[in-house]
Amino acid sequence: MHELGVVIEVVKTVEKVALENNLTKIDSVVLQIGELSSMIPKYIESCFPVAVDNTSLQNTKLKIQVIPANGICKSCNKVFNVKENNGQCIYCSSKRWDLLSGKEFIIKEIVAY
Repeated sequence: MHELGVVIEVVKTVEKVALENNLTKIDSVVLQIGELSSMIPKYIESCFPVAVDNTSLQNTKLKIQVIPANGICKSCNKVFNVKENNGQCIYCSSKRWDLLSGKEFIIKEIVAY
């Protein structure tokens, strides 16, 4: 499970941002995770309590936003969900597309109070 190492790095990054901005209490951290990312949201959620234990973020909540795996069809130029449709355009059945979103792993927001 490589998620634990990644979550530990997220915690370090958030702690650094908090320190640089004189934030004393972090209420929540919002992560955006793409449907095609190698990170699995339920594993990220299960690792988070371990990663924040005995840190300044131990009472911080984790929020995850899943970003859909959207592609744009090269034949009809319409956007569709690549994952849900097995890589086939729902409008023209083409399998030629460019990925627009879905591989992200981003710290979107740090909410302080």
